Amino acid sequence: MPELDVAIVGSGHNALIAAAYLARAGRRVAVFERAAQAGGAVQTRDDVIPGCRIDVGSSAHILIHLTPILGELDLARHGLRYVDCDPWAWYPLEDGRAIEFWKDVDRTCRSIAAVSPRDAEAYRRFVDEWRPMSRAVLKAFLAPPAPGRVAWSMASAGGFRSGGMERLRTILGSYRALLDATFEHPAVRAAIEWMAAQSGPPPTELGSAPLAGWQALYHESGVKRAVGGSGALSEALVALIRAHGGEVHTSSPVRRILVENGRAVGLEVGEGAEPGLPLDAEHRPPTGPTRTVRSRAVLAGCHVATTFGPLLAHAPEAAALRERVRKLRIGNGFGMILRCLVNELPAYAGWEGDPRRGGDGAPGPMHRGLQLLCPPAPYLDRAWADHAAGVPARDPAVVAMTWSAVDPTLCPPGRHLLFLWAQYHPYALSGGRTWAGERARAADGILRATARFAPNVPGSVEAMHIQTPADLEREHGMYGGNVMHLEMGLDQMFFFRPLPELAGYRTPIPGLFLTGASTHPGGGVFGASGRSAAEVVRKALS
Repeated sequence: MPELDVAIVGSGHNALIAAAYLARAGRRVAVFERAAQAGGAVQTRDDVIPGCRIDVGSSAHILIHLTPILGELDLARHGLRYVDCDPWAWYPLEDGRAIEFWKDVDRTCRSIAAVSPRDAEAYRRFVDEWRPMSRAVLKAFLAPPAPGRVAWSMASAGGFRSGGMERLRTILGSYRALLDATFEHPAVRAAIEWMAAQSGPPPTELGSAPLAGWQALYHESGVKRAVGGSGALSEALVALIRAHGGEVHTSSPVRRILVENGRAVGLEVGEGAEPGLPLDAEHRPPTGPTRTVRSRAVLAGCHVATTFGPLLAHAPEAAALRERVRKLRIGNGFGMILRCLVNELPAYAGWEGDPRRGGDGAPGPMHRGLQLLCPPAPYLDRAWADHAAGVPARDPAVVAMTWSAVDPTLCPPGRHLLFLWAQYHPYALSGGRTWAGERARAADGILRATARFAPNVPGSVEAMHIQTPADLEREHGMYGGNVMHLEMGLDQMFFFRPLPELAGYRTPIPGLFLTGASTHPGGGVFGASGRSAAEVVRKALS
C-alpha cells in the first residue's frame, strides 16, 4: 500500500495551497522541499541581512486577495495577518507632482485630475469598462482552463455584447496601444504601463492589453502586506497542513519522480538542503543517499522544465513531452532586485517627514505601497531595447518598496528596508559579459535610477543583498531568471499554459499532476493554480 495519497514536489505557495486543501479533505499528503525553509519564492528569511526579515522572492500580495483562498482555508487561525497598503501605488513626476492610486476610485481620480483633468474622467471610464472584463478573466483563472469557459465568462460579462469586434480588437492589441488611445498625459500612461509591465511582456506585445485592464481590479484588492514578511503566508500554510496531519519536509530534494508500468507511483528523495539543480533538461540528479516515498499520486509544484527534465529524465513515457517542454518560451529573464537596509526612507518630493525639511522621518503616503519609478515613454522602450541586446538596462525602470513603513518589526529601530525591483535585465548577457562581472554595475544603475526621484537613496544604504536573474534561477529554480516561469504572452496563457495537453493540471502520465506558475493562470502570488489543481487531484483519487 502506498504510504501517501499525494506526494508533492516543492513548497512554493501553489504547492502548499494544494497540499492544504488536500489535507483538509482528509488525504494523506507530504510536501518535499530541497531548501532548508519552505515557501519557495514566497519566503522571508532572517539570515540575509542581520537583524532584518528579508523577502527573497515576492513581496506585495495582490492577486490572492481576489480569490476565496484565504477565507476558505481560514489562514488567520494559523497566524496570518495583513496590512492594507493604501495608496497601493504612487507615481512621481519629475516636476515634483505625483499621482496616487487608492483603492477608492474617486480619490484616485482626484489625484489624477491635479495632473490632467481630462484623464481623471478617462480613468473613471477605463475602470468601469474594464472591471467586468477583468472579473470575467478572473473567474476563468479560478478554474481549470477550457476554451468554452473563457469565452462564456467574457460573453456573460458583456465583453462582446458591447462593442463587439472593436472590443475584441482592443483585447488582442498591446497595452501600449490601449493606453495611448485612452489617456492624454504621458505620466498617466506611464504609471499604468509600468504596472502592466510587471507581468513580463513589453508594452508593444500583441494580446497584452488585458494586463493594463487588470488595473480595474487593483481597486478591489489593493496591495496588502503580510505582517512579518511575504513568507508569513507560507508559514501559515505549513501550520495548516501539519494541523490536518499532513507533512512538510525541508532539506529533502526530490531526485526523481518514480514511474512504474506507465504510472507515477512516488518519489525518490535525497537528504540535506542543496542549491537548485543545474537547470538543464539533460542533467541527471546528483548521487547520494535517497529514500523511496510511494504515493497514489504525485503533484509537481516545481517548474515544468524541471518536472519533464531532470525529474523524469529516466522515464520513456515523458520523452515526447520533454521535447515539447524544451521549446516553450521561457524567455531571457526580465528583472532583478536589490534588498537594502537604509538609515532613512526615500526622500521623494512632497514628503512631509523629510528630515532635511524639518520633518521627523515618519513615513508618508508614498512609502506605503508600490513606488512606480518610470518616466514616460520612450523610457521603458529604451530599457527593453537594452534587454533585447543582451545588456542590463542602462536606465532601468524601478518599483521601490518600503514595507517597514507599514510593518516596523522587519528591521531595527531607526532603520528601514528598501526593496528595488528593476527591469529590464537579461539572464543571458551578450558580448562575453557574465553576471558575476555585471552585478555591481547593474546594482549601481538601479540606485542611480531611484536617485532620480529620491536623491538620498544611494547614500542611505547600509547593507544590500543583490539578486540578479542568475541568482533567481539558482535560488528558486526559475529557469532563465523568469519569475513567471514561462512568458505570459497570449500563446502561453489559459488552455495553452504550459501546453494544451498539460493545461488542466493533468499529464498523459497517469497519477502525475502539475501546479505552480508554469500552469494556468501563471505567476504572481495568486494561488489559483494550487486551489484548482487540488480539486483535480481530489476528484482523481475519489
